[in-house]
Amino acid sequence: MSLPLWERGSNVKILMINVVCGAGSTGRICTDLATELEKRGHEVKIAYGRGAVPEKYKKYAVRIGSEFDVRLHAIKARLFDAAGFGSRRATERFIEWVKEYDPDIIHLHNIHGYYINIEVLFRYLRSCGKKIVWTLHDCWPFTGHCAYFTTAKCEKWKDGCNKCPEKRSYPSSCFIDNSKQNYRRKKVAFTGIKDMTLIMPSQWLAGLVKQSFLREYPIEVHYNTINRDIFKPTPSNFRKTHGLNGKIVILGVAQGWSKRKGLQDFIELSRMLDDNYAIVLVGLTQKQIDNLPKNIIGLKRTENLEELASIYTMADVFVNPSKEETFGLTTIEAEACGTKAIVYKGTACEEIVNKFGGMAADENVDALYRAVISL
Repeated sequence: MSLPLWERGSNVKILMINVVCGAGSTGRICTDLATELEKRGHEVKIAYGRGAVPEKYKKYAVRIGSEFDVRLHAIKARLFDAAGFGSRRATERFIEWVKEYDPDIIHLHNIHGYYINIEVLFRYLRSCGKKIVWTLHDCWPFTGHCAYFTTAKCEKWKDGCNKCPEKRSYPSSCFIDNSKQNYRRKKVAFTGIKDMTLIMPSQWLAGLVKQSFLREYPIEVHYNTINRDIFKPTPSNFRKTHGLNGKIVILGVAQGWSKRKGLQDFIELSRMLDDNYAIVLVGLTQKQIDNLPKNIIGLKRTENLEELASIYTMADVFVNPSKEETFGLTTIEAEACGTKAIVYKGTACEEIVNKFGGMAADENVDALYRAVISL
């Protein structure tokens, strides 16, 4: 694992802050990094906001607030478009714990997800005198509402959001559009922090940040890394169990399937392929599985990484038709398991396949079909 320069010292206390710990893409990134840092003699804690923590990572985990706090924060976001501005008391209690723990470095990851108050957090960061590092995993830190704006073709984030076209997207607001005020509050909170470095998982995201109000900070690009002791060619009986022997298997994996992630593109692709092909999608809800065409095998999300590696390995081609990605962790996981990837042009995924192998297609299903047949 390649570590930034600020993490290569010795006997350093590092506090990470992320919405989840040990689960999901950002949660696994944090625990993989914590494991490597611990091997190098550092002390690490991961403060998190929600979700279950796998047993082997509980030694790192520090919960911020409670599930009740998360629900109240989510309700506030739904009603008043105020994601990031709830959980005040939970955050104040957490800051008291941070003062007692007294880390040398505070490493932020995803600070959205209805678990922490960004104004309370950054008020402390502004005066604490610590080295601050912030790894961005999406665009939420420099917009007035959304985590992604590519599909909406919106550029309001460059100088001030308003009338957000993504109001109903995560973090969804049911009634109020507060993007203009949110943008101003974020800009005030996030700028002017001494000794803060931003880490980007791709040059693509770094290019966007340099056009945002966060451009005042030094930026380093470090690709997300994976555990290659787990993600490697891994045999399994998956093909036999699911009646796929003799088929050309196309695989898609996502934490949460949606139009943005390309679910509809897979459905359209399934109508274009003949019986020699089969599509397997991992990470679906039961409702999505029930509504799939018969020639798509749908599976729920798995946190069993060895099982996931075996599914990557059995596929002939991995397809990531996501239209908004700042890195594309599943793409590099598939590549590590020996399966070539096809992605859409125009996101960080194109950057990843250009560097590590694979193919980038124009953003339409016809081009995706031609790429699948070609590869």
